[in-house]
Amino acid sequence: MAHQSFALESALPADWRQGLFVGRIDRGEGPTPIIVAAGIAYDMTPVAPTVSALVAGGSFDTAAGTSLGDLLDVGPSPDSDAPVRLLSPIDLQCVKAAGVTFAVSALERVIEEQARGDYTRAAEVRGRLEAALGGSIGSVIPGSEQAATLKDALIDGGMWSQYLEVAIGPDAEIFTKSPVLSTVGCGAPIGIRSDSTWNNPEPEVVLLADAHGHAVGATLGNDVNLRDFEGRSALLLSKAKDNNASCSLGPLIRLFDAGFTMDDVRDAQIALRIEGEDGYVLNGASSMREISRDPEDLLAQSLSEHHYPDGFVLFLGTLFAPTQDRDHPGRGFTHKVGDVVTISNDRLGTLSNPVTTCDQAPPWQFGLGDLMRNLAKRGLLTA
Repeated sequence: MAHQSFALESALPADWRQGLFVGRIDRGEGPTPIIVAAGIAYDMTPVAPTVSALVAGGSFDTAAGTSLGDLLDVGPSPDSDAPVRLLSPIDLQCVKAAGVTFAVSALERVIEEQARGDYTRAAEVRGRLEAALGGSIGSVIPGSEQAATLKDALIDGGMWSQYLEVAIGPDAEIFTKSPVLSTVGCGAPIGIRSDSTWNNPEPEVVLLADAHGHAVGATLGNDVNLRDFEGRSALLLSKAKDNNASCSLGPLIRLFDAGFTMDDVRDAQIALRIEGEDGYVLNGASSMREISRDPEDLLAQSLSEHHYPDGFVLFLGTLFAPTQDRDHPGRGFTHKVGDVVTISNDRLGTLSNPVTTCDQAPPWQFGLGDLMRNLAKRGLLTA
């Protein structure tokens, strides 16, 4: 499948020349970590062979790197035939995700579960759940006494769910989204399983953390989800989430500095646009101010006691509730091949990906062994 038309400058935030960014490109030799500072791209392989090692070093000083010139002149593109390819901005980090961190998303997960993955029952289940709640759960603090009281009431009404447990209980849902090196970057196709009939994008802010769980930056991500699979059983989560080309990140990771901090993440507004070849258009928005758990709390719950020596990235969850009907009343949204998903934020840029099926997306073939052999061949591995 061909990549969509890609203009790098339109993918970058408006103030990208004032920010500090890390990412990866391939100039024909293999994955190369870069830092972009004041609009200039620096090859950081003289400092570290991977983004993971660069973060572990704790310094993003470009003085030891090699200047490649203005990023727009370097001209990285997601196209496999481009002289300089733009890759997903991470490499050896584990890819983790927090689920059900927004009240609206929690309700949609409960609907999937109660409907057993059958989209034709979604509208009826949604009505019963809203009646049982008798109001919004958005103001409920997870793990609080109020949350425990609500839990008892829902159990009595026969509407309790494992999704509500992680939405308002003391423990967040944290799962592994994708294997190391499997993520795709901005402009690359994203995949849905060919046997899925009810699915959606999940536009999210994604934190980059070091081995100690300290956040060093943020980017945008699409946690592609199969509602029919997860709705049939939560034990099918891996089939719903972890598939070829099912996780995109980018365009670059914005590093925290004096001009961009965790408070900017907490205040972030995320815009979503889906455009179909059939003329269908869906616009949505998420406000991180509505998240149920603070990003720092989610990071702490993800760390799992010194579990990630190469660091990790964490999807913070989505407010996006895909209830706008596409073809059938009451069905809500589902993807079609050829859709273009665009996720944007004024400080993080724009992540855009065309949709195909997993079997038609470019296969993931560059694994850990390939990366090690490539780095060794380039003389980038040292004792």
